[in-house]
Amino acid sequence: MDTSDGTSTPDTRTADAGSADADGLLAEQLLRLTRRLHRIQKLHLEPVGITPAQSRLLRTVAHYDHPPRMADLAERLEVVPRAVTSLVDGLEAAGRVRRVADPTNRRVVRIELTDTGRATLRALRSARRAAAEDILAPLTVDQREVLGGLLSALVDPLPERHC
Repeated sequence: MDTSDGTSTPDTRTADAGSADADGLLAEQLLRLTRRLHRIQKLHLEPVGITPAQSRLLRTVAHYDHPPRMADLAERLEVVPRAVTSLVDGLEAAGRVRRVADPTNRRVVRIELTDTGRATLRALRSARRAAAEDILAPLTVDQREVLGGLLSALVDPLPERHC
C-alpha cells in the first residue's frame, strides 16, 4: 500500500490473511494427525479386545484411589452419564470392571477394576507405547521433546487473563 510520501507499507489485511491461512493449515494438520493417531491406536488396541473409549474409561477408573461413582467418571471424561453406563456395560460383560455398592450409601454404585481389568491395563500400556512409537517414528529425540512442549502449551494453556 502506498502512502502519501510515496513509500510502501505492508497491507495488514494480506498479513492477516496469510496468518489465518497458516493457522488454518496448522489446524488441518492437527486434525489429520488426530485421525491418524486414532486409527493407529485402534489398530494396536484390537488384539487387546477393547475400544479406545473403553480404554480411556478403564484408565480413568484406575486413577482413582477408591472405586469411583458413575457420575464421577462422566464428569472426569466430560461425557453424559449414559455414555459411561454403556462403556461400563461392555467392560463389565468382558469381566474388566464390576459394579459394587457404596459401603455408606447403598443407592450409590461404584465401579472397580477386576484382576482381568488390571491385566488389560498392562496390555493397554504396551499397545499405547507401540502406537506412540508408530506415530513418533519420523522424529528425533530432540524433535519429540520440542513437540511435547508445544503440545503441553496447547493442551494445558495458561488461565485466561482478565483485563
